[in-house]
Amino acid sequence: MKVDEIKDLSVEELQTKTKELQQELFNLKFQLHTGHLENTARVSQVRRDVARVKTVLSSKLNA
Repeated sequence: MKVDEIKDLSVEELQTKTKELQQELFNLKFQLHTGHLENTARVSQVRRDVARVKTVLSSKLNA
C-alpha cells in the first residue's frame, strides 16, 4: 500500500485495515513456520504496511 492511499482513509477504516493486516501477518508467519509459504518477501511487505497504517493512524488521532 502506498502512503497516499492510506492517508485518504478515515480513522475507522485505518483501524479495520490494521486488524486485517495483522491477521494476514499471523497467517503468513504460520505458513512460514509450517513450510507452506511460497513468497517469503510478503511477510516483510505486510510488516511495513502495518507500520505505515499505524503511523498515519497515530498522526490522525493526535491531530
